[in-house]
Amino acid sequence: MQIAANLSPPITSDFDLISRLLPTRGTRLLELGCGAAFTTRMLAESLPVKEIIAMEVDEIQHQKNLLIPDLPNVTFAFGGAESIDLPDASVDAVIMLKSLHHVPLTALDAALAEIARVLRPSGLAYISEPVYDGDFNAILRLFNDEKVVRQAAFDAVRRAVDTGLFELADEIHFGSVSRFNGFAEFESRILGATHSTFDVDEALHARVRAAFMPHVTRDGIAEFVNPMRVDLLRKPA
Repeated sequence: MQIAANLSPPITSDFDLISRLLPTRGTRLLELGCGAAFTTRMLAESLPVKEIIAMEVDEIQHQKNLLIPDLPNVTFAFGGAESIDLPDASVDAVIMLKSLHHVPLTALDAALAEIARVLRPSGLAYISEPVYDGDFNAILRLFNDEKVVRQAAFDAVRRAVDTGLFELADEIHFGSVSRFNGFAEFESRILGATHSTFDVDEALHARVRAAFMPHVTRDGIAEFVNPMRVDLLRKPA
């Protein structure tokens, strides 16, 4: 297992990979750390799934998600990956998008054990994590350096494979594109995220803006290609 690719990986998206790699027709999916349910919506509206259970540990965002009126095949639930309120062997696949490294370090092994518990035999866990590299990461680490937690998340996945909790079905490295309509959108989506509190004073805010602005084009758009890694894990039959 490699935490990063040696060569520039192809550009794609988690949605495209999930559509190709996971069972979707008539299946029951669990998304852990669904955030504002952007990818949840894409999956629910585009794939022939029976149900998506979308869990979020941020109470503020979860309450917002409960107000979403037009996703009848999505059930929103509150909770973290280390304590999943579902029966054993009750879902066909589990999805974690850039969220495993947000699990407390002491609970990473418990989270992976919980994922294995709720998966049906031969079920798949799709765990997508950002690689600690790239222009966007260089901006983020000015106020939220995730080097330690991202390494810990990778190490936990590797332990889960080494101990036989999961089989490594595939490991995929790809580039994911992030677009922002100027610094104002970056402030709203990243600095203003309710799942995290950043200690950004006026001086640091100016440094972050100074690092971001060179990436803004004449039309006001900033685009980043972020290195990503997907561990596709299979629960033993």
